[in-house]
Amino acid sequence: MTETLSQDDLAARLSDLPPRRQLVAIVGAPGSGKSTTAERLAATINSDRPGRASILAMDGYHYDDLLLEDRGWRARKGAPHTFDVGGLAHMIGRLRENADDEIAVPVFDRKIEIARAGARTIPKTVEIVLVEGNYLLLDERPWDRLAPLFDLTVLIDVPEDILRARLVERWTGHGLAEPEIHSKLEDNDLPNGRLVATRSRKPDIRLRQD
Repeated sequence: MTETLSQDDLAARLSDLPPRRQLVAIVGAPGSGKSTTAERLAATINSDRPGRASILAMDGYHYDDLLLEDRGWRARKGAPHTFDVGGLAHMIGRLRENADDEIAVPVFDRKIEIARAGARTIPKTVEIVLVEGNYLLLDERPWDRLAPLFDLTVLIDVPEDILRARLVERWTGHGLAEPEIHSKLEDNDLPNGRLVATRSRKPDIRLRQD
């Protein structure tokens, strides 16, 4: 049964998790605030016990633009088929096993729209890894191999009109003209968001937007 919690209540729930490696999925549509939510949760957890929580972002597993161009997928960047799902699953498995003293993870650089390999590390001492991304609960192959890897799953539920407004603001900030923004929203971002809303597995927790 899915619970509905506020962000403060979720932070308290995560802080009370047993002292062992926990993998927590933070899922939501484009523009739902996954990255910001994960950062705030990690900061709250770490304020009590520094270094206890860290973040792995799904965006680090974007296929490179050269590969997307070669396959004719560049305009759909951000759709499910434009990610290295196998690489992400392998990394989550490594983090779950906690076999290494320190694990290097990729980070997506939004300024240049490219993932940087080994851009930061997650130490063995980290107990809570917040894995944030759109499709972590997608009930379609090959994404459906991810859900069983998580100890706890959280879905950020945001109405589409709010997502639209946030995405317009995002792309305007990137200097895109109105026709480009319209194309990005209607041909990619919003269809991807609807896919998350309709094809994701039921989460353990639904995050309330206060």
